[in-house]
Amino acid sequence: MNTNKHTALATPSQDVAHTPLRQAIAGSQMLFVAFGALVLMPLITGLDPNVALFTAGIGTLIFQLCTKRQVPIFLASSFAFIAPILYGVQTWGIPATMSGIMAAGIMYALLSQIVRWRGTALLTRLLPPVVVGPVIMVIGLGLAPMAVNMAIGKAGDGSAQLIPHDVALWLSLPALATTLLVSTMAKGVFRLVPITAGIAVGYSIALGFGVVDFSPVQAAAWIALPNFVAPEWHWQAVLFMLPVAIAPAIEHIGDVLAISSVTGKDYLKKPGLHRTLLGDGLATMGASCFGGPPNTTYSEVTGAVMLTKNFNPVIMTWAAGFAIVLAFVGKFGALMLSIPTPVMGGIMILLFGSIATVGLNSLIKHQVDLSQARNLCIVAVILIFGIGGMAFGVGGFSLQGISLCGIVGILLNLVLPREPVR
Repeated sequence: MNTNKHTALATPSQDVAHTPLRQAIAGSQMLFVAFGALVLMPLITGLDPNVALFTAGIGTLIFQLCTKRQVPIFLASSFAFIAPILYGVQTWGIPATMSGIMAAGIMYALLSQIVRWRGTALLTRLLPPVVVGPVIMVIGLGLAPMAVNMAIGKAGDGSAQLIPHDVALWLSLPALATTLLVSTMAKGVFRLVPITAGIAVGYSIALGFGVVDFSPVQAAAWIALPNFVAPEWHWQAVLFMLPVAIAPAIEHIGDVLAISSVTGKDYLKKPGLHRTLLGDGLATMGASCFGGPPNTTYSEVTGAVMLTKNFNPVIMTWAAGFAIVLAFVGKFGALMLSIPTPVMGGIMILLFGSIATVGLNSLIKHQVDLSQARNLCIVAVILIFGIGGMAFGVGGFSLQGISLCGIVGILLNLVLPREPVR
């Protein structure tokens, strides 16, 4: 979640992207900023990066349609869904998992109508920081073993050693170090592309070690259809994925507040939070129709908007268009798939840790008092259920992970008595 402290008021003179050429250049820059995270998510989960590019472009256009192209936001792969998509793909396959993602998009759409009907009050009551914070922490901490396994050259589940341990560390640690340095020391727009920088350095070192397989790149066509996958109804995947939409929906509100702060416009009122949530939901539903990851608003792009003062939403239309065109370059997808596992693992160490930190920051920012027994119980149960792997099963259905944490957190928040105000 991006919470910018500085407010930049938009004026016509500040909107530097006037001509189509300048808009196109600015749009390509926005795609570059989003690029690293956009393709990393499908690479981690086994989805096609070209499909992710296509659905990010389509999703952004759907969002613009819903919001009457008033909000300069770019939508792309949501990291909140990494763990459930990994489980879904391994358990039921990609088509069934897509039906679960479709259901998550529908949940977004329903939440948008609740906001339209009752405002954010009901949403805040059901999903206060004491529930959302630890659920986001579980998303990051639950993926920690995967990041470490990949960083030391193993498969994500640790089942096989793909690259020798010593070689893997020579790839993962420089990739991690580069990502850290760019995040903290780079200036301007370059500070917004730490993942891309980390991949570039790790990939370069991997070329020196000779662990990059170029045969799929050579065999791939220059122009090719992405590997689209249609969803197939699977009720277990649907019930498993539905609660996962909770955390990203809350994060969406923070992102809309952030872009409002950057541009000096209140997007919660115009076009309205219900429209932005609906756009996010429809974009996620659209992604599931093609086999792509769920979409979410990208804080990196919001940061780029703040730096460049390009407040014109048309720029995001150009970014979406470039993403769609790039999706049909077959060799690009093959090149992304050639990134060695340790390179991704090194970057994921920081990435997943950052997700957990966002959840912790949510508790701190909203001053959740953990000395109160009620709050302590809610946070403790969510964390241990999520990280420990608690599961409840009925027949062939098993509820676990983020889904279980979300449901349990909501129930505990509603059931446990609140301490009297002194």
